[in-house]
Amino acid sequence: MDIFNIYLPIAGIQFNALLLVCIGFCVGVLGGFFGVGGAWIVTPALNIFGFPMAYAIGTDLAHIFGKSIIATKKHSRMGNVDWKLGLIACMGSVIGVELGKQLVMALEKVGNVDTVVRWVYIILLFGLGAFMFYDFLILQPKVKREKEKATASGVEPTIRRVSLSHKFQKLNLPPMISLPTSGIQSISIWIIIGIFIVTGFLAGFLGVGGGFIRMPSMIYLIGCPTAVAVGTDLFEVMISAAYGCFTYGISGRVEIIAALVMLMGAAIGAQIGVEAVKYIRGYGIRILFASMIILAAISVAMKQAETIFHVPILGTLSGWFVMLAAGSVTMIIFIRMLIKRREEKMNQKLFNT
Repeated sequence: MDIFNIYLPIAGIQFNALLLVCIGFCVGVLGGFFGVGGAWIVTPALNIFGFPMAYAIGTDLAHIFGKSIIATKKHSRMGNVDWKLGLIACMGSVIGVELGKQLVMALEKVGNVDTVVRWVYIILLFGLGAFMFYDFLILQPKVKREKEKATASGVEPTIRRVSLSHKFQKLNLPPMISLPTSGIQSISIWIIIGIFIVTGFLAGFLGVGGGFIRMPSMIYLIGCPTAVAVGTDLFEVMISAAYGCFTYGISGRVEIIAALVMLMGAAIGAQIGVEAVKYIRGYGIRILFASMIILAAISVAMKQAETIFHVPILGTLSGWFVMLAAGSVTMIIFIRMLIKRREEKMNQKLFNT
């Protein structure tokens, strides 16, 4: 496979161009479908396959910026972008990205950046994935059973689940705004800015668009519908990644050739991912998202275990594991989209006859 190797002058390394295209394509599909930049896959993958962590972060932010332009444009045509929410979110994100970048530069000077970033990845990915599975497998069935019992008996359900988003919307911290596209009548602007300062910090520190935590945050904390959260998150990912790419570029940590090669694959993949959102919605998106971030967390944990236990094979396995996971989920999305499209066409034929 050396025939596909290219020299990356800024990072000063040889890297396989075919691998970059494959990474870009898979993350393009996943990003367009989940509404995330996909850096929680790309940054660890680049690092595992040989990029120094700071270069992996900066390069991925450049790749995310280009890919998100394509996906945001298509989601906008589908009415899935809450522009008002996205613009407000940008204010908090820019502050957070700069804070995160400053911390990475400080850790790089003392030589602890790789280890610290990996541990934060592991904790966040496992924690978020576990919560989403808990919501899908335990909380939602519990609420459904209560509604069924109430319907059968003709009485009000005895258990009422007050969501976090409902609690946040009730907090009276002026100025209050409405978000008609998201179906939200009133929410404090400070709640929105605060959430996006935190996710912006994660974007700058972990080299992510922040989407892997921002998309669930918009669903569970702000109260956006899943499809709107996906589209709006991609718009905000585009803005925060642009700023992150700029600030890392000034520090000489963006390998632009690698970013452009990944973007060739991502441009095709993003179109497929966005199209799939029309056919797989709501909790179908959430459970696939939760599965993917748990698999990504396992990959990062394997890489960290290599460092702790000095078993070199674990690092190689972790790289192929995350790529196999991304490829598998990509195939699931693509196949389910084809099945749903076929069913829709068959139903249209039956209706017309």
